[in-house]
Parts: sequence; structure tokens; C-alpha cells
Amino acid sequence: MHLSENEGIEGKTFVVTGGLGYVGTALCFELVRRGARQVRAFDLRPESPWSHDLRRHGIRCIQGDVSKKEDVEKALQGADCVFHLASYGMSGKEMLQFGLVDKININGTCHVLDACLEHGVSRLVYVSTYNVVFGGQEIVNGNEALPYFPIDDHVDPYGRSKSIAEQLVLKHNGQPFKKKKGKLYSCAIRPAAIYGPGEERHLPRIIQLAKLGLLPFKIGEMNVKSDWVYVDNIVLAMLLASMGLLDDIPGRVGLPVAAGQAYFISDGCPVNSFEFLRPLLEGLDYDLPKLTLPVPQALFLGKLFWVFYSLMYPWLSRRWLPQPLILPAEVYKVGVTHYFSFLKAKEELGYRPLVSPQEGMAATIAYWKERKRRTLDGPTLSAWLFVVIGMSILFCAAFLPDFGPFHLCRAISLFFLRSITAIRLAFMLAVVAHIGEGVYAWQLARKCDPANARGWFWQTVVLGFFSLRYLLRRAEMKPN
Repeated sequence: MHLSENEGIEGKTFVVTGGLGYVGTALCFELVRRGARQVRAFDLRPESPWSHDLRRHGIRCIQGDVSKKEDVEKALQGADCVFHLASYGMSGKEMLQFGLVDKININGTCHVLDACLEHGVSRLVYVSTYNVVFGGQEIVNGNEALPYFPIDDHVDPYGRSKSIAEQLVLKHNGQPFKKKKGKLYSCAIRPAAIYGPGEERHLPRIIQLAKLGLLPFKIGEMNVKSDWVYVDNIVLAMLLASMGLLDDIPGRVGLPVAAGQAYFISDGCPVNSFEFLRPLLEGLDYDLPKLTLPVPQALFLGKLFWVFYSLMYPWLSRRWLPQPLILPAEVYKVGVTHYFSFLKAKEELGYRPLVSPQEGMAATIAYWKERKRRTLDGPTLSAWLFVVIGMSILFCAAFLPDFGPFHLCRAISLFFLRSITAIRLAFMLAVVAHIGEGVYAWQLARKCDPANARGWFWQTVVLGFFSLRYLLRRAEMKPN
């Protein structure tokens, strides 16, 4: 397919569902850059980290729910092409919200299809997932000829719902419009795990776990490989797919090249996920997992988390409930080889990655280093527990009555300090030291990290030198 860079984009109106998300935002910016007449970012959220920039570039942000037909109808009126990115349940706690996953991923897609046929939208690009064909079995250099993974065998509702939605989208390819002449042409893009500066789904969770020291092991053998795709590359693939749905290309006879087709999209460099993340974690001075957990044991652990979080279902959306360490579908993603060829996208759409994995990871590392520099840093969860529990034991032993659990605290303290007077003196000295270190941290942070000075003070009051050493390192790194 040989078309100009802006074919089918200049002067056209586009709707991007999930347009306030990471990939949706990047796509909106690129559509504007290539001369789109109007770009609408349709999203459930009224704001996102990128919404201000979207509006500044003339992109219309529309708040609405893809699972509500009337919202979708309003957003798609007068559109020439729709990129359907909105989805739910890809990872973490979202995976267990079965009803919401189906409501957004399946019902929402049905509403988008109905609105396209109702309003004469001629092109629909659906962003799918590898999981429509992958469910835990090894796949080496797979292609689009692979059958869909059996619906009832999916270990999570996300893969199942995305498979159903993709099949609906492709089945509607070629459907005539309801009120005017013309047809809807549709295709599906199946991206690998997405990364890049500002990615908000995978990397923040991984980095937070590494920061807290909660990445204790790798999963699977070192020869396990999977695909990743840089954000600019997936945006390019979506644009090429939209061009592949054009039915007015001079000299072309028959259906558009991408009509009714699915395409795997990646950087084309399958790699072990833990090795892929190694430069990022090392660049941020976080410890890498040293132990390896075989897939069967990791699956057992994932099922335990699944059961626990299922019992916590009424509170899944609450912020106080942390993300699970691992779930069964995530074990398969990192512990079982599955990578695919993008040859079909190359031959039919002209897709070639714009950004290499090395360039993409370098940009991602630079972003996270800057983000870390602007935020409060701190020790691992084990350091927090050590200091908080230790100070609590000292306080209980020094000042609370000698009964119940306080008797054990006093016994432990007396084993090391020998007398109540020594325990009380140790506790008071520790409190004074922590407060003194907190004041010093506040004064130092005002010079090297003023935006987080208050945070450094309170964290250092609680943790003492366990916190202060991170601030001292930051002060050393700050240029004069």
C-alpha cells in the first residue's frame, strides 16, 4: 500500500474513544499534526495528565461513557473515522470486575458499531490485544492465521471480552449504512505490550513494586520471550490501518486492503520481559529480581491473589486496596513465550517501526529519571516496616502496662537493653534523632528539592536516616 503520509487524514473528522489515555492522546496529537479537520477525544474521564495539552492543540475533549449508547451516538455524529481504544480490565484489580469489563469492552463496542452504521462512519479501527489468540500456550513467531483462543478457556475476562469484541468488529465489516449509501469498513490492530514516556498502565505499577522492594523474583525461564511496542510505533500502525480502509484509492479495485483484517503490531524484537525492563530499573537505582519462580508455582500464587481479591470484590475500586502482586493472566504474559510476526502489517499496510527498542527505552528511561527527580523518593517497604515496628515496640515497652502483647514487646526490648530506664532513654534518643534529622532534611530539601520539602520532613521524621540518605544522594546529584 503506497499512499501519501496524510492520505485519508487531511480535512477529515476523527473520534478516538479512550482519547484521554496514553495511546489515545498520542494518536490525537498525530492526527492534528497530519492535518485532520477535527479530532474528538471521547473518554469517561473529564481530565487526564494530557487533557490540557489536548485542548491547547484544538482537540475537542468529550466526556462520555462508551457503555451508554446515547453518549456514543453524540460523539460519533459527523465523523469520518473512529479509532476504538476504550477498554477496561487489562491488568491488576480491574481484571476481577467481570461485569464492568463486559459492559465496556463488549457492550461499548456494540454501541460504537451501531453508531457507525447509524451515522455513516465509513472507517473503524479497533485496538485489540494479543490475548485474542494467546491464553497461556507457547507461540513462536505466530501470525494472523492462528485461530481465536477458545472463549471459555480464557483465564481472565479481559481476554475473553476483547476476543468477542474483535470478532464483532470484523463481522460488521462491509455492513451497509442504515440511512445512506455506503458501507462500514473495519479492521483490528493487535498490539504488544505498550511502553514509552508517560505510559500509565504497566510501567508505573512495575516501578512502584521495584521501589518498595516487592519484585522478589522473575517468572519463568530466561529464554522466555514476548513482544513490546513503542507508543509511536503503535500510533503509526493505527494510522496506516485507517488508510487501509479507504475505499476511494485511485486505481484500486475491490475491497480496501485492510477491510475485515487483523494485524499484529510490535517492535519486532522479542525479548524476555525482565531483561527488557532491566535497563529501566537499573537506571532508576532499583533492585532487580534475583530469584526465579517457575510458572506452575507463580500460577499458584496468582490464583491465591485471585481468590483473595475476589473476596474483596466490593472494595476493588477503593484506593486503600493495593494492586495484587500477580494474577494468573499476568503470569502467562511474562512466563510463557508468545511473540508474533508483523509481516502482514508490513506487506499490506506498509508498517515498519519508526522507533527502535533501544531508542524507545532510552526515551522511557530519561522520562522516568526526570519524574523520579521531581517526586519524593524513599526506601523499600521492608525499611518502613523495620523502623515503624521497631519504634512501636520501644514505645510499648517503655510506657505501656506490662500485660498482653505489651509484655512481649517489653521482653524483646529487655533482651537487648536490660532495663526499663535504658529502653526509655533509647526511645527518647531515637525520637530526638528522628526529629533532628527531619529538620535537617527540610532545610536541605528547600535547597535541592523545594517542591517536596514538606514530604521529606515528615518521611524523615518517621524513618530517620533510612529516608535522609535518599535526600543526601539527591543533593549530591543536583548541579550547582
